[in-house]
Amino acid sequence: MTTLKVHTIESAPEESKTLLQDSQKAYGMIPGLHGVLAASPSALKGYQVLHELFVNTSFNEEELTVVWQSINVEHSCHYCVPAHTGIAHMMKVDNEIIESLRNETPLTNAKLESLRTFTLSLVRNRGNVSQEDLEAFYAAGYGEQQVLEIILGVSQKVISNYTNHIANTPVDAAFQKFAWEKK
Repeated sequence: MTTLKVHTIESAPEESKTLLQDSQKAYGMIPGLHGVLAASPSALKGYQVLHELFVNTSFNEEELTVVWQSINVEHSCHYCVPAHTGIAHMMKVDNEIIESLRNETPLTNAKLESLRTFTLSLVRNRGNVSQEDLEAFYAAGYGEQQVLEIILGVSQKVISNYTNHIANTPVDAAFQKFAWEKK
């Protein structure tokens, strides 16, 4: 099992110190993922920027959660699934949605299920989705903007999921109660 160092503000490269301070201010702690990414100031900054851009897309809290967790679960991210479970609870996302995503069961809301299905198709096919997948997604009420916004979300999650796999990032204490393993 591989591990990478989880930096603190004190141990981080100089260029990452301010970025970690920003994380501390925003979250009341330095998430372990941010501590790992701090070894590369560019990686940490890129992740933070992508996160900010994605949360400011056209998606609401439920839709953000569907995209994030669909990717996290598909990538079997031991760190991000618990973290985004806690975040979803903080965003007041319905528990039924949270549990369906964690357990890979269909969502009862047809539009959200279409979002989940399309996101998974995009990830599993590395962007090579079929015309039928696009048409089904559009028929659910989404459009070209949302296709591109999912790609933005995938970009953010590739950074975090892949980093956590390599780093074996410990789940933050605040999210340990949401521990998860792929079934």
